[in-house]
Amino acid sequence: MSQEEAISHLRIQEYLDDVSGLDIPHSYAQWYNVDVAALLNGSKILGHEIDHDSGASLIFLQRSAMLCCPESGRIHHYPKHLLHCFVDDNRANFQEADGILLRAELFSISPTEEQLCWECCCRSELEVPEAQSRVARWLSWLNT
Repeated sequence: MSQEEAISHLRIQEYLDDVSGLDIPHSYAQWYNVDVAALLNGSKILGHEIDHDSGASLIFLQRSAMLCCPESGRIHHYPKHLLHCFVDDNRANFQEADGILLRAELFSISPTEEQLCWECCCRSELEVPEAQSRVARWLSWLNT
């Protein structure tokens, strides 16, 4: 096994380990470990994020992103060239922002039922550095 293949296997395993730490129904966990794992076999994952509230995950690949939604059992695929990043920084006008200091969204230009809307919001100054780091990773991935 080449070093690149070994790194690829490691990133897939890191992703599956992170998913296994979610507090989700057994059927969702099984879907991740069987269906999603089989789909990822041989893929080169560059990064991933997990929504701990919904159990959904976003996987960053070389030329695309995959959104895994265990509730619906669907995996959505988005070509990178159709994705954009939007950041709304309300720290200067906090009173008008409904309690959201910073909102960032990775979104797609695609049909309505298939749109990506991966978002992070901050309601505290303490959360801003983590959100900025996430946005920096998104932009780095989008620009490679």
